[in-house]
Amino acid sequence: MSSAALTRPARTPVRRDREDRLTPGKTVLMVVLALGGFLMVVPFLWMILTSFKTLNEVNGFAWLPDHVEWMNYVNALKAAPFATYFRNSVIVVVGQTIPVLLFCTAAGYALAQLPIRGRKGILNYFILLLIVPFQVLIVPLFLVVRRVPLAGGNDILGNGGTGWLNTWAALIVPFVSAPLFTFLARQFFVSLPAELADAARVDGVSEIGIFFRIMAPLAAPAFVTIALFNVESAWNGFIWPLVATSSENLRPLQFGLATFAQGQGSVQWPFLMAMSALATLPMILLFVFGQRYFIAGMATSGIKG
Repeated sequence: MSSAALTRPARTPVRRDREDRLTPGKTVLMVVLALGGFLMVVPFLWMILTSFKTLNEVNGFAWLPDHVEWMNYVNALKAAPFATYFRNSVIVVVGQTIPVLLFCTAAGYALAQLPIRGRKGILNYFILLLIVPFQVLIVPLFLVVRRVPLAGGNDILGNGGTGWLNTWAALIVPFVSAPLFTFLARQFFVSLPAELADAARVDGVSEIGIFFRIMAPLAAPAFVTIALFNVESAWNGFIWPLVATSSENLRPLQFGLATFAQGQGSVQWPFLMAMSALATLPMILLFVFGQRYFIAGMATSGIKG
């Protein structure tokens, strides 16, 4: 080895000054994102602050309460049977989410990995269903639930009674599957290598075994994403429970919030904001603990068409 090689200085690693430098474009982007984030947080902050005010302070519009009214939460809980409403919401969420995770992911796997004749047409049908608003389906869905045969006093033709109206079945069964969740599951399973399923088929594993033993463990982000979407939708449901039920023992939490907007023409804003904060808390905690899988599922679901 020559002396020139021995005395040659070691190469310094290439610095990424260009990537780390704070350019005007990055500065503007950070300012815009910070401003957008602040605007999104402001309504939540207003809700929390209002829940600790008196009604006079709300009418006078003061950002900060003169003194914290902790009893607003206690009085709000006593104003209506919110324990029953919370219980009903939990039952509806669990009753809808478990079947959704089973049926929608299984349908998505079939559309993505199985050689089904006409699956392109089936997929297009699901995509078309995504543009149909739920408000359009309320009346047909009400008629279907009311005419369920041999339920609620109906005969075999669905006449003479109330069907599933005012029952848990009316709140759960119509929502055990959804086109959006099937589409998300299909998009995720398309991103998984088909060789995994092919190798399992060669080894004699059934399609059910492939789904539960191989594909489902790999699709954890998709499962969490679908679960978060469905839990949020079921927890915030108001219109359909209002149409399909009339008993306090079946009404969910969101119906209870309307208690503070009724009466003598004035909205009890402190109580309403207190219960709204309690109703929002489970959704915030759910997203905080599941955000890693949620972001991964959303990012992966759009990889392939």
